[in-house]
Amino acid sequence: MGTRQPRGRSGGRPTLEEVAVRAGVGRGTVSRVINGSPRVSERTRAAVEEAVAELGYVPNTAARALAANRTDSIAVVVPEPESRFFAEPYFSDIIHGVGQALAETDMQLLLTFAGGDRERRRLAQYLAAHRVDGVLLVSVHADDPLPDLLEQLEIPAVISGRRSADETLASVDSDNFAGARAAVDHLLDRGRRTIATITGRLDVYGAQRRLDGYRDALEGAGHEVDEALIVQGDFTEEGGRRAMTELLERAPALDAVFAGSDVMAAGARQVLRTAGRRIPEDVALVGFDDSAIARHMDPPLTSVRQPITQMGRTMTDVLLAEIATPHPPPTRRLHRPQIVLPTELVQRASS
Repeated sequence: MGTRQPRGRSGGRPTLEEVAVRAGVGRGTVSRVINGSPRVSERTRAAVEEAVAELGYVPNTAARALAANRTDSIAVVVPEPESRFFAEPYFSDIIHGVGQALAETDMQLLLTFAGGDRERRRLAQYLAAHRVDGVLLVSVHADDPLPDLLEQLEIPAVISGRRSADETLASVDSDNFAGARAAVDHLLDRGRRTIATITGRLDVYGAQRRLDGYRDALEGAGHEVDEALIVQGDFTEEGGRRAMTELLERAPALDAVFAGSDVMAAGARQVLRTAGRRIPEDVALVGFDDSAIARHMDPPLTSVRQPITQMGRTMTDVLLAEIATPHPPPTRRLHRPQIVLPTELVQRASS
């Protein structure tokens, strides 16, 4: 026997109006209860929920979305290989923040990777069909074509970290420059004088700004910047190992390293230990992110805390505001929000 479907008085599916009559309230009150509005008394909410249960009413969100030319979904797009996504706490913290911001909405979340040309082409086709209301772009390189595609398609989008100082999309970032400067100032205050840095990929604007902060701190303290003490990594543990090996070959007398991420700092630590360098007695080590990796390293890693979960929440709030204004005036398009959140140096035993 098939499952008997609930029927309203009209003989079809129960309607919002029928729920309102059963609960003894207005149609708008029923809508507020279903959408989770706090502007309803507990007694009224209970009456509406009882009527919904008795009638078997199911909100037709698909019809609402279609009428509003909406899909009630957003995409988080990560232009990186899946392996990097699962290896770095940064990404899971961003997603955690996104989830927090969406918890009080009806929006569904789609997570997709676009680390290769084939994935990008497939994603472009998907986005061109307007199957999502907006996009959160996480970890974007300067030459990535996706941001320009989103602008061409007029899909609301927010980017985590600007591509350049002239970013045209809405963006949310941490203060990479100030965070890096604080890290190097801390090492200088500890009496370190030969301070190297392992940068992230320099086609990422945030990595450029961390390098700028490193340079600024040294110059501000009257030290000449030695280019031999700067080696580019790629935000991976293996990249940190390679860069640290190169630094020890170039400058065996170095006494401090500022790594552009905790993951790279973990790789650098392995090489330093293998080379017989004690941390922090011989070489002080500082990372960036203040992830779980920093707390669990031996010794625990001094690191620049960026509010990654808050970044995810803020990105989502900005995106929802963009979606709510589907055709912003030209002046608003030219002045999309560029939000920079503060960083904080967390001192531990590695420095």
